Amino acid sequence: MFDRVRARFGQSEESAPDREPSVGLFVDGPNVFRDEFDVDLNDLRDAARDLGRVGIIRIYLDEHATPGLIQAAEARGFEVIITSGDVDVKLAVDATALCSEGTIDRLAIASRDTDFKPALEYAGSVGVETIAIAPGEHGRSDALKNAADDAITLER
Repeated sequence: MFDRVRARFGQSEESAPDREPSVGLFVDGPNVFRDEFDVDLNDLRDAARDLGRVGIIRIYLDEHATPGLIQAAEARGFEVIITSGDVDVKLAVDATALCSEGTIDRLAIASRDTDFKPALEYAGSVGVETIAIAPGEHGRSDALKNAADDAITLER
């Protein structure tokens, strides 16, 4: 799966680190970490690494997140953002802000929520490449897939 991503974006395993694009991975925790998907944090991190140099790797969670998920995410290098309600607005605002600042070259959003379609469209309009990451075939959003430059479906 990740070789396909490298080929899509013209990368090889031997790409020089200073030439790799900077990637921002934003994970919609409540929509990705559901029992029906069985998503692994390592798979998400590896997907981001296969897209380029990971500059930002964040997981957005609500106040109901388990301490175990928070600890596991931090142990795998994710910055954990906890919101007091729906994570969608915070994630979308942060992602679009980084795109407008030129902080990242590629924006990857892991979600099944079509609420992120405008964030992907904005990123594309300012020249940031976009990737929609689905937590599984059942969790794929066609709207996100069609709004992004590329799409990845995590499979177990």
